[in-house]
Amino acid sequence: MLSALHSPTAAPGFPGLPPLDARLAGRLWRGSSLSASAAPTLPSGFAALDAELPGDGWPLQAVTELLTPQFGVLEWRLLAPALRRWWCAQALPATTGRRRHTAAPVLRSLLLINPPHAPHLPGLQALGLPPSALIWVDAATPAEALWAAEQAIKSRVAVLAWLPEARPEQIRRLQVSALSSDAPAFLMRPERAGQQSSAAPLRLAVKPGEGWALDVHLLKRRGPAHEGWLTLPAVPGAVEPLLTAARRKPQPAPGPVPSPAPAPASPPLERDHALARTVLHA
Repeated sequence: MLSALHSPTAAPGFPGLPPLDARLAGRLWRGSSLSASAAPTLPSGFAALDAELPGDGWPLQAVTELLTPQFGVLEWRLLAPALRRWWCAQALPATTGRRRHTAAPVLRSLLLINPPHAPHLPGLQALGLPPSALIWVDAATPAEALWAAEQAIKSRVAVLAWLPEARPEQIRRLQVSALSSDAPAFLMRPERAGQQSSAAPLRLAVKPGEGWALDVHLLKRRGPAHEGWLTLPAVPGAVEPLLTAARRKPQPAPGPVPSPAPAPASPPLERDHALARTVLHA
């Protein structure tokens, strides 16, 4: 049976079909090599990260977990380039051959479910995400947040959900829903969630690096284990023009402060002896 999978001949009884190797190339992968999934992906905007992601980008038919030490600090700097690309791709008018449709495309929204802070619209707009693209869902309970995330994924809209208390079986349910979606879905989880099993095919640990960089480690992917950390330059677009070249780079750690040289001791003041003073006569 295994030899048939590697046979270069066409499938018996079905003339004209491509060889099995060609038909299954995007669905079979070896555990020692990075998966080349046939599912669509979205470039992350970081070349070094795309080189380590199966399919060269964020998966669009799966949920992706981001594990961070503190919510609301690193997510936008890591995800903004991809989300901006996704939104701009929707805004382009569809084409068929040489004819261009003039009707405006139906733009799908970006749902923010239980973000740790109220969305700052001017800041998000500076990242290339217009306010009209954003919907803020403020769920009262973790159960409501999970329900909102599942319904949004089923509706094929982009999802950023902060789910600190989600259990493995709940993540599995979201992953099953994402299989029929072609929009990115990111779940923000605390660092301690890395000790739990997860059905998400892609899990990343993200922490602040030196200067404006982000340090990223792939905890789980379809392929070999990722060793070490990636350092990604992630200066916000609105901040970059305000920084000098020196400020864009990590600053060297300050060395020990040299102790000041001891001041030379001043010689003791000599007081004249009483017998050596000039005697004034009346």
